Amino acid sequence: MRVLVTIPHFCRKPMPGAAPGLYGSESGDIAARRNQVARCLAALQQSFGPRQSLVSSPPDRPANDTLAAALDVVLVTSGDQHLADELPSHLFLRFPTQADPRCLGFVCHELMRENAGRYDYFVYLEDDLEITDPLFFSKLGWFSSTFGNSTLLQPNRFELAADLEVMKMYVDGNTTHPEVPALFQDISQRPRLVGEAFGRSFLFKRVSNAHSGCFFLNAAQLARVAASPKFGQPNAEFFGPLESAATLMLMRAFEVYKPARENAGFLELHHLGRRFLVPSTPQAGA
Repeated sequence: MRVLVTIPHFCRKPMPGAAPGLYGSESGDIAARRNQVARCLAALQQSFGPRQSLVSSPPDRPANDTLAAALDVVLVTSGDQHLADELPSHLFLRFPTQADPRCLGFVCHELMRENAGRYDYFVYLEDDLEITDPLFFSKLGWFSSTFGNSTLLQPNRFELAADLEVMKMYVDGNTTHPEVPALFQDISQRPRLVGEAFGRSFLFKRVSNAHSGCFFLNAAQLARVAASPKFGQPNAEFFGPLESAATLMLMRAFEVYKPARENAGFLELHHLGRRFLVPSTPQAGA
């Protein structure tokens, strides 16, 4: 399996008197951002890459080789507002641009389109997300083969804490602006899907907030969205340009589902930090 992972990466360098922005990339906390991006990159290689082994085994005898993927991980940056020079260089390639930082996601779209046919999966991943489930792509493949490529499964993002009453929180709740997704999705159509896997039933629901800060398309699904002239074109119709790059074209092209609350962990990834679990500012789409 060949996987192209595109990551829009921006880090606003501290400026005297500047207030923190809404997004983590605009927080100005360089140390925290460096740690988050490094964890995002490392987790991809640790979960899906070939550099896994078993203690006492020869170095050339890999572990998880039936689950591993050939990964090309690309950090898409803008100008000098990035941390690429401070990250382990063997974990990624860099694609430098002078694009508007909030529109880097649409550059990722163009990279996917240009590489159509070369990969089995095309991934868009915000740089503060960590995937540690080695069955992640296996679950995506099961979902599309079970329900068809016109459906798309989005993971649930979560945040963690050890010092709060709630120790794990899934952070993408229903949107407070239900009229916005209604422009692109009719969630009353096939609102629930049930599938059998691992000896039990799992429930998947269409939700008013399809946003997860990421998406994962197989080759047929990429062809479906890349055929649209709107793919890769900057816009802010879904809350803002960051949310639109991650989510808008999914809602236009697919019936989008997430694992239901009862089995939210079927497909999940870690939103690093506690911006939602311990909110200090209102969150778009939260």
